[in-house]
Amino acid sequence: MTNTTLMLLRQLNLTGMADALTMQQSQPNNYDNLSFEERLQLLVDAEHLERGQRKQQRLLKAAKLKLHATARDIDYTHPRSLKQAQMASLLQCDWVHKHQNLLITGPCGCGKTYLACAVAHTACMKGYSVRYYRLSRLMLELSQAKADGTYSKMLQQLAKIDILILDDWGLEPLKAAQRNDLMEIMDDRNNHSSTIIISQLPTDQWYQSIGDNTLADAILDRLMHNAHRMKLKGESMRKTRSELTDGEHLA
Repeated sequence: MTNTTLMLLRQLNLTGMADALTMQQSQPNNYDNLSFEERLQLLVDAEHLERGQRKQQRLLKAAKLKLHATARDIDYTHPRSLKQAQMASLLQCDWVHKHQNLLITGPCGCGKTYLACAVAHTACMKGYSVRYYRLSRLMLELSQAKADGTYSKMLQQLAKIDILILDDWGLEPLKAAQRNDLMEIMDDRNNHSSTIIISQLPTDQWYQSIGDNTLADAILDRLMHNAHRMKLKGESMRKTRSELTDGEHLA
C-alpha cells in the first residue's frame, strides 16, 4: 500500500510529500508515537517547503542575473559610501510591495551591479519575479520583437515583472525609437511594479542622456517620483581586488 501511495504522490508531482513519507517509513521510531494528524501535517509541511524552494529556483533562473550575489556577501568595509542601514531596509523588499523604484549610481567598479543583484536575489527568495537587462540588450530585443511581430507581447511580459533591472543606463546615446520604447515600458510599470536603474551617470545628467526633452520629462518623472537612491563613491573594487603579483605578470 505504501509503495502504491508513493507512486501516486510522485505522479501527482507531490514529491515533497513522497520524500517525507519515505523518511517516515525508514525511521519508524521517530514517528510511531505521533497521531495521524501530526504525521499528515509533517507531510503537508514538507510539500509546502519543497514547492517554495522550487519556485525560488524558477524565479532565480528566469531573472538571469548578471552576478551570483547574496545579501550575506555584501562588503560593507570598502569605502564607497554604502549605508548598511539603507541596504537592510531595501532587503526587506517593502519598497517592492509598494511598487517603488531604486536608482543606483556611482563610478565604474564600485559594486553597483553586485548590490542590485543581491537585492534581486533576496526578492526572488521572497517570491518576487525579477529580470535583469543591460539597457542596450533590452533595446535590441525590443527591436527584434518589432520585426517578428511580438513587440506587444514583450511589453506585456515586461510590465508583469515585479522588479525590472536596467544596467548601464546612459552609457550609450538613445535613438528616437528607443526613447519611445523606454516610455512605453516606464508608463506600463508606473505604480504597478518596481524598476532598478544602474548607472555611472549621476541622476542630474540623465535628462540630457535621454536626448528628447519631452520624453525625458515623462520617463524620468515616472522613474524618480517614488525612487530610493543609492549614490556610491570611491575607487574601483575590481582594481583593489585584482592586482597581479610580480610573479603573475606575463612577460
